[in-house]
Amino acid sequence: MANRPRLLTAAFIAMVAAAGAAAALFWRQSANAPVALATGTYLAAHDELPDFNLIDEHGKEFARANLRGHWSMLFFGFTNCPDLCPATLTTLAAMEKRLRADADPVRPQVVFISVDAQRDTPEQLARFVPNFDPEFIGLTAPSQPAIEAVAARMGVAAGIRLQSDGSYSVDHTAAIFVVDPAGRLTAILTGPFGVDTLLADFRRLVAARA
Repeated sequence: MANRPRLLTAAFIAMVAAAGAAAALFWRQSANAPVALATGTYLAAHDELPDFNLIDEHGKEFARANLRGHWSMLFFGFTNCPDLCPATLTTLAAMEKRLRADADPVRPQVVFISVDAQRDTPEQLARFVPNFDPEFIGLTAPSQPAIEAVAARMGVAAGIRLQSDGSYSVDHTAAIFVVDPAGRLTAILTGPFGVDTLLADFRRLVAARA
């Protein structure tokens, strides 16, 4: 029984990787992408994201228009996530810290999109997201069907699994979606995420769009 958690973790990592690959295929992955990334897939099609209407941690509406004018990195997760979500947000925060230290003229806005609408209210996101970086944005939806519809339009797998004790767990694609200043999806990053590789991939994407 001592190996069971390790086996479950390995299975979860494999599921996450498969979900990320499926998301890349959803966005018509190019076999001859001109940008080689260490952590994911460059998307040569440059498709604009479908429009959406979510709520940020201050209770204000947040739509596709809020992504235009700057680079963005979108990550789907939930605040009760025990390890993967906090680890990814911590890495993104470390990347942002490096960009600030380097006085880099291009820094992405990081957007955390909860797929657990029942528990992750704007108030909960306001308590959770700033723990990683005060500039991070947290988004949620008024209902679970609403957030799952947004996720599906973006090729993100997200859903609730009810447990026998009445509680529930949350499944989701653990990829980072990189959006350019025109609101077009540029890359899907599936990890593994380290600060150096994530930072290098972001700079490659910015350079490719210059």
